[in-house]
Amino acid sequence: MKIVTILGARPQFIKASVVSCAFQNAGIEEIIIHTGQHFDRTMSDIFFQDLDLPQPKYHLNIHSLNHGAMTGRMMEKIEEILLQIKPDWVCVYGDTNSTIAGALVAAKLQIPISHIEAGLRSYNREMPEEINRVVTDRLSQLLFAPTPLAVQCLAKEGIFQGVHLVGDVMMDAILTYLTKAQQTSQILEKLDLVNQKFYLATIHRPSNTDNCDRLQNILENLSHLNYPVVFPMHPRTLAKVQQQEMTRYLEAIQVIPPVSYLDMLILEKNCQAVLTDSGGMQKEAYILGRPCFTLRDETEWQETVEVGWNHLVKPENLYQSLTNFSTPIHAPQLYGEGDAAIRIADILLAA
Repeated sequence: MKIVTILGARPQFIKASVVSCAFQNAGIEEIIIHTGQHFDRTMSDIFFQDLDLPQPKYHLNIHSLNHGAMTGRMMEKIEEILLQIKPDWVCVYGDTNSTIAGALVAAKLQIPISHIEAGLRSYNREMPEEINRVVTDRLSQLLFAPTPLAVQCLAKEGIFQGVHLVGDVMMDAILTYLTKAQQTSQILEKLDLVNQKFYLATIHRPSNTDNCDRLQNILENLSHLNYPVVFPMHPRTLAKVQQQEMTRYLEAIQVIPPVSYLDMLILEKNCQAVLTDSGGMQKEAYILGRPCFTLRDETEWQETVEVGWNHLVKPENLYQSLTNFSTPIHAPQLYGEGDAAIRIADILLAA
């Protein structure tokens, strides 16, 4: 069996590292296309090094464009490659422009699609990611759902065929790499955070960064919390802060460049709470036993909210929410047993 995997963004590299290992162990030939959507070394190349992810055979180097232009150019290049390779399956992850580009091309070439992390819904159609995930699910023949809620979301849309509840490959990744991170990462020492209380923040979604008033509100409130805030800042977020002349708010925030996955695991594991608009970090925080405060109006990981570990908050309510938070007693196993990648490989082989 020959599978083409299409990747482009940081969370996809992390997930693919464990799935690619399962493919290799199952005797599946995998060819990786890296669209280049995340192009900075700290957002891309370092993951292939740290996580032993096979190097991509094709690197498209497509980035820093508007959604339509980026997706269109990806489709053009992906189509050329798929026509040459003629794979049995195309594998896509999550909800990025790379995801939808790969799914659209495969569908038009009548190559079956497997969608890892299928069925997630925020029900906010203003999010580009929501459009990408809904369309990709409609086009896919195999839909690998991470949670029962994801299966339910697909069922509400009339999608039953090809749906498999496999657990979350992010759980696989954390179980695989946390020990390595604890043994090798020096990020706490580097940032002088050993035995220190701190919050970990990430903000990158356009709904937060492209709205000047909202971005200012977030930065202002992050700068007035009861513990220091460590903020690995996405290059796009930093550019917006500089363009809007908001750098004064960063004086009270410990802004650092994006860090490797191993360093991020250590920061997440040791912080008092995660403050984010990232879907992946909401889930990672839960798995690592850290409370999360999500600076959005909705989340695709609603189950973390329902069990009390994740809170949707407005920036102006962040301090009060943090100081009033009480850690829940129970943390149910929401994301499987850490064998999602093996299940995915087995199902593909049997398809």
